[in-house]
Amino acid sequence: MSAANPRIGIIGTGAIGGFYGLMLARAGFDVHFLLRSEYDAVLARGLQVNSAVHGPLLLEQPQIYRAAAQMPPCDWLLVGAKSTSNQDLAPLIAQVAVPDCKVVVLQNGLGVEDVLRPFLPASVHLLGGLCAICAHRSAPGVVEHQALGGVNLGYHSGPAGHDPQAQQALLGEMVEMFRRAGVDSSPMPSLAQARWMKLVWNVPFNGLSALLDAGTESLLASDDSRAQIKAIMQEVCAAAQALGCALPEDFPEKLLMGTARMPDYLPSMYHDRLHNRPMELEAIYAAPLAAAAQQGVSMPRTEMIYRLLRFLEQRNGA
Repeated sequence: MSAANPRIGIIGTGAIGGFYGLMLARAGFDVHFLLRSEYDAVLARGLQVNSAVHGPLLLEQPQIYRAAAQMPPCDWLLVGAKSTSNQDLAPLIAQVAVPDCKVVVLQNGLGVEDVLRPFLPASVHLLGGLCAICAHRSAPGVVEHQALGGVNLGYHSGPAGHDPQAQQALLGEMVEMFRRAGVDSSPMPSLAQARWMKLVWNVPFNGLSALLDAGTESLLASDDSRAQIKAIMQEVCAAAQALGCALPEDFPEKLLMGTARMPDYLPSMYHDRLHNRPMELEAIYAAPLAAAAQQGVSMPRTEMIYRLLRFLEQRNGA
């Protein structure tokens, strides 16, 4: 372990942690994966990514562990687990993190770093990573990567305090590692703004895919659903504006055009509902709704999606 070759831990080796961990390991970085239910499958067959961008990828003998206590101390930790498990993540992070460790939360939603921060050592840096990627897990240890893959990074809190230069230096380290691994990455001056930008896409597409059993292609093929998606996006942009995170006026239309160029994609919330797993309702819906309400901004379309998803989750006992 050295500054030239830092030790990287992956907490949550699903679609997100599996993809980025494999890409970093292929680039020669010292990567260690925490696995639970998928441990035996990955031990037997390795970690596999079927990528439409990079081709078929296989990490035959990844460094894998059943428990955080078995992992070596890490300089960087990438948290790929869903935000629904955040209350259980902090003790795992604290077990593996060296002093001055950089923890990058690769999760959707708003306020996920705020939930983790009180339970982490003060010596740990906390960063947010916003992943623009079409990927899902198709089997234990197997990730299907359909498109994109970039990561925008922002600093949340830690020993760098309010020193912009120190924060940008840390962000630059992770950006450089991602780029060496063939992953497009950029530092963001405002983590809050970056999270609201991601919400503009996640709020309509995640929720509607789960509610309507539809992928991006069919949602955009209908004039009615496309109009509703744009209205929801504009609603999220208005909330971001009220919270001091102004977004470009044409941002929703650019996202719609970009999504139309993607392959048909079923977002993570669709898969969570399909497999009766908890959906990320708190981070993607409840937290933005609460933040907007504090500023006197209503988000009726967003709240309708949230209430319907809560009904489904409660009915199914997820």
